[in-house]
Amino acid sequence: MNAMNETKKRPLLWGRLSAFVLSVAVIGFLTDQATKLWLLYSFDLGTYGPVQLLPVLDFVLVWNRGISYGLFQQYTDLGRILLIAITLAATVFLWVWGARAQSRLVALALGLVIGGALGNGLDRIYHGAVVDFVHFHVGTFSWYVFNLADVWIVAGVVGLLYDSFTESPNSAAKSG
Repeated sequence: MNAMNETKKRPLLWGRLSAFVLSVAVIGFLTDQATKLWLLYSFDLGTYGPVQLLPVLDFVLVWNRGISYGLFQQYTDLGRILLIAITLAATVFLWVWGARAQSRLVALALGLVIGGALGNGLDRIYHGAVVDFVHFHVGTFSWYVFNLADVWIVAGVVGLLYDSFTESPNSAAKSG
């Protein structure tokens, strides 16, 4: 069988590892949303201000109207809608990639990115901004404030990078 026939047989929307991608995405999404809901409504983080958990770790409420690292802040409805649309388009692209995934690592990584993206996307829809709350700092060094969805996205990207650097040339030729 040649590469052309093999490519044609690959599914577009549901593949061999799609259930795994979906499971990881749902778990990532739900854990992200559960932590945010608990911190906002049960713990009521907004009324406490920064809460020190460890000398280098605080919970602090930040409403992020931008993307990673607070870049491209959007204060208008048009900007918010644009970020939501980009999130949805990226999710569709990642889902199709996941449907075609051949390795569990790639499927896991894509599920993490999808779950994180949808968690932050729902924040934008519901709150108008992403709920960030984890703040690492050491001395005068202060890392940006992030949430569990951001952790899932970064872990997923690291997984995809790891896979791309460790994939054997033979398996790359077969999958292309």
